[in-house]
Amino acid sequence: MAKVLTGKEVVSQLSDELKERSEILERRGGSPTLAVVRLGERPDDLAYERGLTKRAEKTGVTVRKCVFPEDLSQEDLLREVDVLNHDSTVHGILIFRPLPAGIDDDAVRAALAPEKDVDGITDLSQAGLYTGSGVGFAPCTAEACIKLLKHYKIPMEGKRAVVIGRSQVIGKPVSMLLLAQNATVTICHSRTQNLAQVCREADLIIAAAGHPGTVTAACLRPGQTVVDVAMNVGADGKLCGDVDYEAAGKVAGAVTPVPGGVGTVTSGVLMLHVVTAAEREASRSMLR
Repeated sequence: MAKVLTGKEVVSQLSDELKERSEILERRGGSPTLAVVRLGERPDDLAYERGLTKRAEKTGVTVRKCVFPEDLSQEDLLREVDVLNHDSTVHGILIFRPLPAGIDDDAVRAALAPEKDVDGITDLSQAGLYTGSGVGFAPCTAEACIKLLKHYKIPMEGKRAVVIGRSQVIGKPVSMLLLAQNATVTICHSRTQNLAQVCREADLIIAAAGHPGTVTAACLRPGQTVVDVAMNVGADGKLCGDVDYEAAGKVAGAVTPVPGGVGTVTSGVLMLHVVTAAEREASRSMLR
């Protein structure tokens, strides 16, 4: 039976570490602060906001909610983002997306200061990830995969990793992060031929296609580590990932559950980015 790699244990340890770092910052006179920019009252946005607020409380991060009507103009939104960019008491900015119709997502992303882009959505943050320059932060879910693997001491260096999915949010950035760990990475997608054969050759599979049943028993072999990033709604109405969890549990060496796996760690990584951004700002302030 495969070892189940739950996110709860990972985020608990991370929260304890961040709480200590936040307390040090508070003693210096500032609290790590995340500004949440939300337009409207979408139920999924509200649920995510409640979850990250609870996580923030456990890490010593202050959440400042910046809530605007859904029909806020693009000009006004850009003005609000600019105000937060220049507010030294705000260390991270999270803009809930997708944005309402009529607002140019590219323009909003471009307006966000990369040093406060704690979810890795700006072009400069992406460039920093690909070049290793340290500008901005990696997308939280992609980094959560690496945090989880490191926590459970899953080796990546020299290992063959297959990433299924090529999005800017998970597939491409997690591939770059795996390369930084000296893994040998193959990126697969909907046009990949002989997916099952490619997957069987891997030591590590990161499934992020967003389609239930993408990783079947035919893709698996004994000893693999299978990280399921996707959150889908199955035919039975229940949450599921891309991986046939029952099959992976019987064949693989380790597997993440859905829910309860990578998604649990993602909010912890967001708080890590906020605390890190606050520490960087505190260091810059000392030099002024």
